[in-house]
Amino acid sequence: MNILLVYPKYPDSFWSFTHVLRFISKKAAVPPLGLVTVSAMLPSTWNKKLVDLNVTSLRTSDIAWADYVFISSMYIQKESVNKILEECLKNKVKIVAGGPLFTQEYNNYFQIDHFVLNEAEITLPLFIHDLESGKTPQRIYQTSEYADITTTPTPDYHLLSAKDYAFMNVQVSRGCPYSCDFCEITALLGHKVRMKTPQQVIEELEALYNLNWRGPVLIVDDNFIGNKNEIKNNLLPAMKSWMQSHNYPFKFNTETSINLADDEELMQMMVETGFTSTFVGIETPEEKSLQECHKIQNKNRDLLQSVKKIQHAGMQVSGGFIVGFDSDTPSIFQRQIDFIQQSGIVSAMVGLLNAPKNTKLYKRLEAENRLTVESSGNNTDASMNFIPKMNHNELLDGYKKIITGIYSPKPYYQRIRQCLNNYKRPKTGNGKVQLNYLAGFIKSVFIIGIANSGRREYWKFLFWTLFRKPGLMIDAITFAVYGYHFRTVYGLRNKSR
Repeated sequence: MNILLVYPKYPDSFWSFTHVLRFISKKAAVPPLGLVTVSAMLPSTWNKKLVDLNVTSLRTSDIAWADYVFISSMYIQKESVNKILEECLKNKVKIVAGGPLFTQEYNNYFQIDHFVLNEAEITLPLFIHDLESGKTPQRIYQTSEYADITTTPTPDYHLLSAKDYAFMNVQVSRGCPYSCDFCEITALLGHKVRMKTPQQVIEELEALYNLNWRGPVLIVDDNFIGNKNEIKNNLLPAMKSWMQSHNYPFKFNTETSINLADDEELMQMMVETGFTSTFVGIETPEEKSLQECHKIQNKNRDLLQSVKKIQHAGMQVSGGFIVGFDSDTPSIFQRQIDFIQQSGIVSAMVGLLNAPKNTKLYKRLEAENRLTVESSGNNTDASMNFIPKMNHNELLDGYKKIITGIYSPKPYYQRIRQCLNNYKRPKTGNGKVQLNYLAGFIKSVFIIGIANSGRREYWKFLFWTLFRKPGLMIDAITFAVYGYHFRTVYGLRNKSR
């Protein structure tokens, strides 16, 4: 059996980091972890080939080779999915689809032969069994149960062209204990945090190490600290021991809830293990809006101080922010700008509120007859899929004000300075500087420092770093390159404010 695993292309967006990749000679930010995990669940006697459209093209010969084409996708990749389906239909190959997009919208894809939905640990074996036993496979395999991920195999990382990616990635857990009403994670993966064993995680790190990967590893959990006891007592000690014995080959980046700031021991353990960055869903400094969306973990705390605690512990913080809540007033726009600037959160993903399917927010807005179109899945494209309480034009203007106020060169470099002042770099790691960082610096000099508007702020910032924070020069250059990407995505490159 020949299986072609195809991953759709991401559009240019905040998290695609398309305009960062050119500086470090990479083709994509992260590999398709879901597909290489699915690959590892297929019979070992089957032939498997991966085509990630973010790093290579889909050839007719690839499709002709395949007995089945497997596709996994998220909402933001819809356009690329349609093109893949056209090619598959043209070449009369059978299609098997799964992942978040198809789990929630399989009724919209009549041209797909089989859907393996929800978690593949449960539904994929049913499809394989029918196929191998000679039965006609069902069109839809789905379940309301949640998988035991202690049975999940090590992904087939060897299928990847690792040199084309900026990060490698692993998954430690699924599910989230919180119930933010705009978030679809619990609808897809449940409230109970299910974790892999420490041994599984170590085996995945070992697999990446044996492929000669050195550098950033993204832990893709929706909340890495969802089960603090297991993380502190078992996983982190095992990871730290492995990292020490291998001379710290990786730097970990993950996502956590803001209450990480309340546990100094946990932060110290993460830093000592090699964690250098975390994404936190801040959403808004407005308490009423936090109440409205049931973001209980963010309520009744000094959010700014919490961010600074994490930074001072040795982890950089990126953050998610939202405007468009029913309780938002026009004052929220400047409040968001002020918070972001004061926090030193360099990568601040600010989006208009959207309601993904099957979320509590979607159901409420549906009952209120306020839904308009399907969500694009891109939370920084200035689109909404419902009628907001605030005047839409006023909301859109306010959103644009935030973007200009945080990503124009002058305020952006001011924010990096704030970040570097807050941040206490840990002493863990092997201290080696990768060659692609040096190449990235040279390119940044020509592209950002000479060819683009905002170059004056770039040079002022580099000299400030050289004299004030010389030990953080690599971080400074990295953030400068991020800024180029963000200004490009938001259409601000020709504005020099």
